[in-house]
Amino acid sequence: MDILVINAGSSSLKYQLIDMKKDVVLAKGLCDRIGLAGAIVKQSTHDGRETVRTASMMRHSDAIAELVKELTGEACGVIASMDEISAVGHRVVHGGEKFFKSVIIDEEVMKILEECAELAPIHNPPNITGIRACQEIMPGTKQVAVFDTAFHQTMPNYVCMYALPYEYYLKYKMRKYGFHGTSHKYVAERAAMFLGKPLETLKMVTCHLGNGSSLAAINGGKVLDTSMGFTPLDGLAMGTRCGTIDPAVVTFLMRKEGIDTEQMDAIMNKQSGMLGISGVSSDFRDLEVALNAGNERAKLALSIFNYQVCKFIGAYAAAMNGLDAVIFTAGIGENNPFVRYESTKGLDFMGVAVDPVKNALRGGERDISTDGARVRTLVIPTNEELAIARETRKLLD
Repeated sequence: MDILVINAGSSSLKYQLIDMKKDVVLAKGLCDRIGLAGAIVKQSTHDGRETVRTASMMRHSDAIAELVKELTGEACGVIASMDEISAVGHRVVHGGEKFFKSVIIDEEVMKILEECAELAPIHNPPNITGIRACQEIMPGTKQVAVFDTAFHQTMPNYVCMYALPYEYYLKYKMRKYGFHGTSHKYVAERAAMFLGKPLETLKMVTCHLGNGSSLAAINGGKVLDTSMGFTPLDGLAMGTRCGTIDPAVVTFLMRKEGIDTEQMDAIMNKQSGMLGISGVSSDFRDLEVALNAGNERAKLALSIFNYQVCKFIGAYAAAMNGLDAVIFTAGIGENNPFVRYESTKGLDFMGVAVDPVKNALRGGERDISTDGARVRTLVIPTNEELAIARETRKLLD
């Protein structure tokens, strides 16, 4: 069974074709600059073939057509025809309160996705466009929506509700939703397997740290709390996002600077976080170089991030009344020993202790704890595409 996984952005479309019998990625690719001049298509295959070319892609349906050419073409193809694809699994960022799990897409589902679009105006419209494009190009193939928010739907109401007038929740469904759910679920399950213990018996904090970052408190396989909120802006200070701030700061700045809501939104989402504090970059690799060169603002930015990760882990351990494991994943979590060490060194009082030698090693699933640590600290590479493919296969079964 071959499943195509699609992650559609506003001007890009990432994809992977996965052989589910072997859990092998047959091909992965990117259609970039959709709707713009100089659009390109990239693809690499499991047997080492690669292609990069320009293409005219004014719409997402054009990108799907180019994807079809790559998957079935002579130069870099891996299947004879698209009929070999059993289903398409789509990453959808926001499912609101309507979707607690993945669903096979029909017109009723599409109608609800359109309604949820205002909850994630940056992410959901491209996701919907990608689905429509696949329906147009592959009308006979089942389409499945896998939601970033679904895994977090187990949060109790006293965790996910905001202390605003209740009428706003009734009118706008304004509450905490959480994101990166597919990643948090995948690494929690992998961590349980790595530790050789039932997921239902474990209390874990999963740390998905990348340009967008979030933590989740997972108690017995269910999310108790997570750091992102109504939108992916909440929680940690991130690459360019401010994270949690005093809400009065927003109205204060708007009055003082004479800026409107769109400008304020851009400041909080695209000009803040590590970039805004450091003035150097949103990339943690650049920040470390600047730190080592004595840049005080880069040092401050990294200190803010590491402190906040530490604070969330401690808070979530308290909320779960215990902690068995801390899991690091995603670009920074998997590849940045400095962040892993600095963000956990204040947690030794509750049994978290990272071994510097183990922490410096790279690659694969690994335990980086000291031998005597009561709480295990793990690095588990995430695989959201495989998780989406598995959810899709589960629905087909």
